[in-house]
Amino acid sequence: MLPIAGSGPVERADAARNRQKIVRAAAELVAAKGVEGLALDEVAAEAGVGIGTVYRRFPDKGALAQALLDQNEREFQESFISGPPPLGPGAAPKERLRAFISAYVDRLEAHGPLLMVAETETPMARFVTGAYRLHRSHLVALISEIEPTADARFRAEALLAPLAAAQYAYLRQDGMTPEQVKAGLSDLYQVTGSSRTV
Repeated sequence: MLPIAGSGPVERADAARNRQKIVRAAAELVAAKGVEGLALDEVAAEAGVGIGTVYRRFPDKGALAQALLDQNEREFQESFISGPPPLGPGAAPKERLRAFISAYVDRLEAHGPLLMVAETETPMARFVTGAYRLHRSHLVALISEIEPTADARFRAEALLAPLAAAQYAYLRQDGMTPEQVKAGLSDLYQVTGSSRTV
């Protein structure tokens, strides 16, 4: 099983049903009102459960946002772990790195506001998820293939930093296009010390 943020032990059937009702209600509210609709009391009312039931499953909006992103995250992980090249195996590591950056930016375009809630509701939320650790490990592996003597961990973190949802939102509000972000991040590998381009 992929290390999705928020994954836990197997649930009882009634708990699983409540969780599904809560996530479905949250998705409907976000579709109707945007991420501003992700108030836990409103989610409880929409789901027809008590607020305590919501808090037991989701202690804050960030945890609920992560649950809403779960399927998208699974699909993203599958695409770079076992999907077709260039994002998946079979392409040169530089091509895969470029494809990963491009796909990540596309996710930010599609789900940026929800990702921002998931990443910023609690301190360090972005960095403690299984998803973030997998993204970083994937980049470390690619960078190590491209340049075995590089500090691959630092470079992976440096590439992921501008892909934080809040940072990306700032870049977009400041007039940068998704294509500029993709190109700039593809160049970042060279900027961080390699004499080779990505």
